[in-house]
Amino acid sequence: MSTMIYRFALFAIISAFTCLLAQPRTLRVDYYHTGTAHKEYFSIDRIVLEPLPWPGNLEKTLDNTNLGDYFFEVIDKKTSKPLYSRGFCSIFGEWATTGDALSETRTFSESLRFPLPSETVQIVLKKRNEQNIFSNIWSFEVDPTDIFIDRAITTAVSPLITFQNNGNSAHKVDLLILGDGYTLAEREKFQKDANRLLEKVFDVEPLKSNKDHFNVWGLCPASEESGIARPSGRQQRRSALGFSFDAFGTSRYVLSYDNRAIVETASHAPWEFLIVLANNSEYGGGGIFGLYAVSTVDHPSSPSVLVHEFAHHFTGIADEYYLGGVAYLPSSPIVEPWEPNITIDPQNPKWKALIAPETPLPTPWKKEEFESAGRNRLSRQQLRSLIEPDTNIIGAFEGANYARKGWYRSEVECIMFDSTGNSQVGFCAACKKAIEDHIKNYI
Repeated sequence: MSTMIYRFALFAIISAFTCLLAQPRTLRVDYYHTGTAHKEYFSIDRIVLEPLPWPGNLEKTLDNTNLGDYFFEVIDKKTSKPLYSRGFCSIFGEWATTGDALSETRTFSESLRFPLPSETVQIVLKKRNEQNIFSNIWSFEVDPTDIFIDRAITTAVSPLITFQNNGNSAHKVDLLILGDGYTLAEREKFQKDANRLLEKVFDVEPLKSNKDHFNVWGLCPASEESGIARPSGRQQRRSALGFSFDAFGTSRYVLSYDNRAIVETASHAPWEFLIVLANNSEYGGGGIFGLYAVSTVDHPSSPSVLVHEFAHHFTGIADEYYLGGVAYLPSSPIVEPWEPNITIDPQNPKWKALIAPETPLPTPWKKEEFESAGRNRLSRQQLRSLIEPDTNIIGAFEGANYARKGWYRSEVECIMFDSTGNSQVGFCAACKKAIEDHIKNYI
């Protein structure tokens, strides 16, 4: 029986990769991003030819979504025609919003991935300015015939697991699940954790209705010790991918600064988006648009946390909560944010087409009662009693993006407003539309 299962899995993997044979290889630029909240610098680390073909849709190489804090273009040198582009957020960008970044300088490793070009290209990196318009901040050339491109043959750190194969990667969203903090003996636990949590992810709309549009793969590099680091608890670990609690000084925030380990591991699977499962039972996670989503696996709230963080990573959806400590400094509403689920203009929110004509804008809710009670001092039942009468109304409700005033969300409740484990909380109307729209960009 086990032999038959192995052969079936092998056949599924070979079939998926066969569909990619017509695709160009994947080129990756690893670079260093250095600076403070007020200035930043870039330098190339290395350029790598990854072992697998490009998994994406070559008919949809240009990004017109206007999502992300950063944006990069791959431009043909001869014709000045853009060949590939993507918006994204970066780990440096997260750092730059913290209080420490006002006075300290740090360096982070980051990467750009794109289909291998046939001729020399110009890579142009852009960042949003104070008016939220992208402007150039770095540019360099890449010659695909350069002898210094790293073409070394590497070996996968673990067998590739097929969790869900729905067809040709070029016409699907390819999602890769990485495990961190799992020993070699715990790989079976990783597979069980991934299956359990994926079931929860695809049980939430609109992901549930779009499950067939996703391929899901898995890799689990072996760590020497079980679990991930928690510096505030004096728990040190050198896990395979370097994920740790206490990112940027926030105890529940889980990130890794070891970008090289992550991208090298991931290069042995077809992927466009990454989920990382951290082998830990405490509450924690993190999500950065275009980088990865991470959650611990054995806390009762882990399924909801993973859905919440995946929304950040996959669609660039913003947090809608505003009570409780965060790593970032609250931003002042100056210009309309790019995130699809928040606004500073309650009269004309991005989701206005979804609002009934009779709904007042901004839309009243029991905001004062909610704030005076304090979400951390209420039971789930008490919290819901404050907002239940306002559910299922689409409008513009004040309080979002870590701020009490000046920021608005589309519904009172959403998993981006509350990821503490209430299974009845799904995505609000603005988030649902954003996710559905983004899936269409890849299939």
